[in-house]
Amino acid sequence: MKLSLYLYHMKYLITESQMDNFIFMYLDSQGLVQVKKDNKIYFKKSEEDVTSIIVYNKESGVCMLSDKVINQISDFFSMDKSDSKVVIARWVEKTLEVEVSHIKPLSAAQKRVGGIWS
Repeated sequence: MKLSLYLYHMKYLITESQMDNFIFMYLDSQGLVQVKKDNKIYFKKSEEDVTSIIVYNKESGVCMLSDKVINQISDFFSMDKSDSKVVIARWVEKTLEVEVSHIKPLSAAQKRVGGIWS
């Protein structure tokens, strides 16, 4: 997959791996906090947040993504939502050094860290 970027009437071709690197750097710069609880790893915006934007299930390898993070990447990098999901999952794989087996939407009940919804 090659993406095109136009700046001042000049066309730049960006490879998939280059785009991944840009997005990985962007996600790394967001300062997401990881909370490990039971068999899941929750990514939150801050320690005080009770909701997560990404949840990774260590047993099943399922990566659950909130619409918020999908839309953020999709809008910021002008990508399809389906491509955004795949790139975010690759970032999770790289960050946690795991393999993502499947990508699913993160429901409101699954976003909550701890309590009855985790």
